[in-house]
Amino acid sequence: MNYPPTAIAKAAKVRLIIFDVDGVLTDGSITYTSNGTEIKSFNVQDGAALKMLMESGVECAIITGRTSPMVGRRARELGIQYVFEGADDKAAALSKLCHLSGCATENMAHMGDDIPDIPLFNRVSFAVSVPTAHPEVSKRAHYISEALPGKGAVREVCHLIMTAQKSWPKLIAAIDE
Repeated sequence: MNYPPTAIAKAAKVRLIIFDVDGVLTDGSITYTSNGTEIKSFNVQDGAALKMLMESGVECAIITGRTSPMVGRRARELGIQYVFEGADDKAAALSKLCHLSGCATENMAHMGDDIPDIPLFNRVSFAVSVPTAHPEVSKRAHYISEALPGKGAVREVCHLIMTAQKSWPKLIAAIDE
């Protein structure tokens, strides 16, 4: 895939990427069963790409306004260390993340889709969104994925970062023995 040179330049500096959940890691749908259980669908290929990205040395985090047992479970399955749920103030969660991770915002990216993500877009060096994002978010994004949320958008952005950091060929070579 051919990525814009400006996106490549920004992605090359990313040491930690933050993801929103609903509308980024998922398609934004929330399903409740008749007994009140919440169901979320996560893309397996997005998960595989996240693992590869972390293997390449880029840390991942989740900052989401909602709280769901499914988010914690998915984060544990993938090995995502930093998870902030119920984050009504995403900027405050970002400050905590900077403290815990030791990573500065100039080496961070955020992938979001809605108004509560704007404070993170204003603070990190690489703001990424999806085609279904709110227009106020899209106009602040440095890169908008071609793939839809929950349908490969995260995989696309992981590939972009690994391509920019030249870790993609090494990861493929290790698999393609």
